Amino acid sequence: MHLAKYLVAALAGVAYCLGFSPFEQLWLPLLAIALLFYLANDVALKPAWLLLWFGLGKYGFGASWVYVSIHDYGNAAPLLAGFLVVLFVIVLAVLFAWPLGAAYGYLRDSQQRRFDWRGAVLFAGLFTALEWVSTWLFTGFPWLLLGNAALQTPWSSLVPVFGVLGASWWLCLSATLLCVAVVSKHWRLGLIGLLPTCLALGLGQVRWVEPGPSVSVALVQGNLDQRVKWQRDQQQFNVQRHVNLSEPHWDAQLIVWPEAAITVLQHQAEAVLEALAGRAIQTDTSLVLGIPGIEWLDTQGEDSPRYEFKNLAIAVGTARGRYAKEHLVPFGEYVPLAGVLRGLIEFFDLPMSSSTPGASDQPNLVISAGQMAMAICYEVAYPETMRRKARTAAVLATISNDTWFGASIGPLQHLQIARARALENGRWMLRSTNNGVTAIIDHQGRLQAQLPQFEADVLRGSFQVMSGRTPYNRWGHWPVLLLLVLGVLLGAGRQGLRQVSGR
Repeated sequence: MHLAKYLVAALAGVAYCLGFSPFEQLWLPLLAIALLFYLANDVALKPAWLLLWFGLGKYGFGASWVYVSIHDYGNAAPLLAGFLVVLFVIVLAVLFAWPLGAAYGYLRDSQQRRFDWRGAVLFAGLFTALEWVSTWLFTGFPWLLLGNAALQTPWSSLVPVFGVLGASWWLCLSATLLCVAVVSKHWRLGLIGLLPTCLALGLGQVRWVEPGPSVSVALVQGNLDQRVKWQRDQQQFNVQRHVNLSEPHWDAQLIVWPEAAITVLQHQAEAVLEALAGRAIQTDTSLVLGIPGIEWLDTQGEDSPRYEFKNLAIAVGTARGRYAKEHLVPFGEYVPLAGVLRGLIEFFDLPMSSSTPGASDQPNLVISAGQMAMAICYEVAYPETMRRKARTAAVLATISNDTWFGASIGPLQHLQIARARALENGRWMLRSTNNGVTAIIDHQGRLQAQLPQFEADVLRGSFQVMSGRTPYNRWGHWPVLLLLVLGVLLGAGRQGLRQVSGR
């Protein structure tokens, strides 16, 4: 009987993922959280194990795209690829799901009352606190944050004020309070559970930022084949593909090429970059493109020079600046336990898997319209990092190569995350990718234009330079963290706090 309930928790984890792209059914993660909270108050069950099963379902389905990278492009045998994905999912569940159950179970058992409003507040606070931890612990994995699913719903207006994490807290609190109201038939509590909806509807009437000048843009989607992209005989083809696609669009004020559009190191591509810069200056265009590069280290007289490999975005023409990717993908751009894993599969031996992160205080790129806050691929998932860059930016941009994830749900989830960053900061987001989804996103996180996946094309459009700052952009996560602390203290109750303090 207990096993059946744990399996239900795993299915709730799968249902939770259906709130995100490409499914976008927000009611399902809310229902999953309500069900999980109800089960967590069954004294016959261990909440820690319950949440572990939930995490296995959540990450097993929601992060299943990792298999495509390891098997299709890392050339790992299906059995080995499957084993590595299972290990990955277990680690994520242990880190970002099990602690919620352990903490809630401990505090639940210390309270005189369990399934009541205090438990609802406590569960919501712990749930969101764990999401916050996922944005930084062991470099973080801020994927499948509940607030991302609020896009294009009435609750999206919570995001510019409280950020994605704050929206997560409000949504989770609503789900748990309504669960208590329905089960206990405490309808006044149900009305309180609807407060986040009322708050969201009210905030939806507030305009935090103002539109300014419009800027024309061309986003290039080269659709290079990842299996051969990095081969030496493809270098000239890769460059020429992007040059040819860009040729009709030099009248745009800004052209953006995707991550690693040029597969030659920056210092080896000087002739190409000078030619592109010259053409951009002639047409009064800002060109931003992705390219790998190296930085030579001061070895103080050592015989063998040493260098660091970096994933770069550089600006030429009427633009200037150089940005090195700050948040690297574990196992993709650097390999933990490299001495053990290198040689296991080709995926761990690729050149970019020896990357070094850029500094956290790098200046923004500068284009003709002002500052451009840049994120390369996966790092757009980090809310605080993007907020820091967006404070002085005219526009946000992310260049990516989601070819690694094929036709899976990964690229669509990635696009949704980029939309959340635009909404949080009240700035337009330009997304140029190798094979999709290339898109122009407005300051409210809405898709204004996009290209089909797996096609070589150019997305032509415009963006507006916005003035003003959203509350989230000003204050970051501090208001939400304060709400979480107060919520956990209130939910734990005096008896629970005594248990924690050992008194």
